[in-house]
Amino acid sequence: MAGRSLGRGVGRLLRSLRGRSEQQVRPLRLASAPSGPASRGPSSAAAAAAAAAAQPGSYSALSARAAREPAAFWGPLARDTLVWDTPYHTVWDCDFSSGKIGWFLGGQLNVSVNCLDQHVQKSPESIALIWEQDEPGTEVRITYRELLETTCRLANTLKRHEVRRGDRVAIYMPVSPLAVAAMLACARIGAVHTVVFAGFSAESLAGRINDAKCKVVITVNQGLRGGRVMELKKTVDKAVRLCPTVSRVLVAHRTDSKVTMGELDVSLEQEMAKEDPECAPESMGSEDMLFLLYTSGSTGTPKGLVHTQAGYLLYAAVTHKLVFDYKPGDIFSCVADIGWITGHSYIVYGPLCNGATSVLFESTPVYPDAGRYWEMVQRLQINQFYCAPTAVRLLLKYGDTWVKKYDRSSLRTLGSVGEPINHEAWEWLHNVVGDGRCTLVDTWWQTETGGICIAPRPSEEGAEIIPSMAMRPFFGIVPVIMDEKGSVLEGDNVSGALCISQAWPGMARTIYGNHPRFMDAYFMAYPGYYFSGDGAHRIKGGYYQITGRMDDVINISGHRIGTAEIEDAMADHPSVPETAVIGYPHDIKGEAAFAFVVLKVEPDDSDMVVEELRSAVATKIAKYAVPDQILVVKRLPKTRSGKVMRRLLRKIVTGETQDLGDTTTLEDPSVIMEILSAYQKHKDKWPNSESGGHASTCESLSKPSA
Repeated sequence: MAGRSLGRGVGRLLRSLRGRSEQQVRPLRLASAPSGPASRGPSSAAAAAAAAAAQPGSYSALSARAAREPAAFWGPLARDTLVWDTPYHTVWDCDFSSGKIGWFLGGQLNVSVNCLDQHVQKSPESIALIWEQDEPGTEVRITYRELLETTCRLANTLKRHEVRRGDRVAIYMPVSPLAVAAMLACARIGAVHTVVFAGFSAESLAGRINDAKCKVVITVNQGLRGGRVMELKKTVDKAVRLCPTVSRVLVAHRTDSKVTMGELDVSLEQEMAKEDPECAPESMGSEDMLFLLYTSGSTGTPKGLVHTQAGYLLYAAVTHKLVFDYKPGDIFSCVADIGWITGHSYIVYGPLCNGATSVLFESTPVYPDAGRYWEMVQRLQINQFYCAPTAVRLLLKYGDTWVKKYDRSSLRTLGSVGEPINHEAWEWLHNVVGDGRCTLVDTWWQTETGGICIAPRPSEEGAEIIPSMAMRPFFGIVPVIMDEKGSVLEGDNVSGALCISQAWPGMARTIYGNHPRFMDAYFMAYPGYYFSGDGAHRIKGGYYQITGRMDDVINISGHRIGTAEIEDAMADHPSVPETAVIGYPHDIKGEAAFAFVVLKVEPDDSDMVVEELRSAVATKIAKYAVPDQILVVKRLPKTRSGKVMRRLLRKIVTGETQDLGDTTTLEDPSVIMEILSAYQKHKDKWPNSESGGHASTCESLSKPSA
């Protein structure tokens, strides 16, 4: 019943919008911005970059210019790509030694105008969004005019509830047009949005709301995913009890089910219906905050990364256009969740700034069957398809039949995001899904980078693509590989820490409320360089292969999470004095969490405690963070100074015990054999230990994200 009624709620909203007079779009403000003394003309970089993927010899020349003369490259590109209120006077002012990052200083603009108004003025009925709903075979098409009207009504609703410029708004919603409108509504009035993935627990949501000091939360009564109902409003109810700064909760309705409405709650649709379909956009400085997005670090506290207006939008738009070979009229599909940076950059801001049609995917890759993606490709005539290796590995196990059942001839570019893609998955995606004819771009980037930094395209015309390799730095990205002593490794066939030596427009500016932590996390390990936390190998030709995380962060189905965050969730249990979590290879998820736990209780009670620990992690963080394996041990391997040697635990789990490395600092070396014996007994009991189960994997496939 719910499934049949869901579209009607959206239909009612859209019909109510259509019933009002069409929005009068204000004239666009096409103020010119200076390109800086190094510029060779008003549109040289813009024209060259736009043709980069098609002109022989252009990639290397443009790369060299972007590295050598950032102002000359990015200045004209920003002027010609974005709509400005006030021209900028300085293209860039950046210093990694102090963490100062500024682009297009003095300039003013509004991001929602760039994503909506400019396209409505030219082609109001062109399709902005295609919402692929959870119900198989159902879609809702939203024009740029409709999205602008929805955004303005929502923006006016926020203003009525006293949201002002600079205020923070939390968005806890499933993938939907209204969630996109919520993001753009914040941008329109100068508020700062923080989208929280709708799979996070109440405790995780509350932590993010409190850190950002959000004034308003926008949510839905329920979500749908894979045929299942998610009680999002109930999660928000639990969270806001812990959040003193929240003065209002705006509740949209994805299903017809009624939910309890408290004193803070109001119906979003009813409030929007009262509002005017026009909202004057706030003129924002280039370096004003656009959004906060929380990501896990190597400590237990998630960090709120700050992205700003002009530089982020420009970088998202240009990378979307050039990496994926986007052309006007294409149907672009990124199947990420909007709660992650991939959804921000390549569902919302990049595609909409370019006037593209962006697909919103609400479901899972195996609902109702393993042909879901490919049926959607055929029905919507998708041209670019961007997904996570986790999803590819899962679908690969279902065989080729589900893929070949559907016509995929519309596809031109395939993309991979969130983690390094293994060779088998790359070959299957390229040869089976793409019939060996589609360009496949394995992209490397992060929440911190704002957009794609290394990918096979753009490139020289017809340049080779090496399977399972990100390969080529994007324009303005200058990677270096550092050794353990902090020295730059020159030449090819070298491996080490992946750093970037020069600022780029899309990068995060700080951690909200904690710039020292920003400096410590990204600029102190290798002074003068941005440290990505990833390792890389550079081969002949200067191509880059990403080898994975170098810190205590693991990547579960594309979800980055700090091991300390999982440890903290378990350490709150009264029976757990110590725990250590490591990541280990998983054939579908890429990585999974393995927890070693010391208990105070008797062995007979350990099974009960283990189940309580699983529940605690799911409640405090999210279900995807629950360790696949929890092993009770008598003690952990520690140095004489008390530091847990997690690398030894990792070697035990990955079967590398023949080479444990230096163990001379262990307080008691006999602990290794003790843990190894317990691990072997535990492993003998594993049912289907390597797969982890398709059901749990599907639950975590909500984030093809960097």
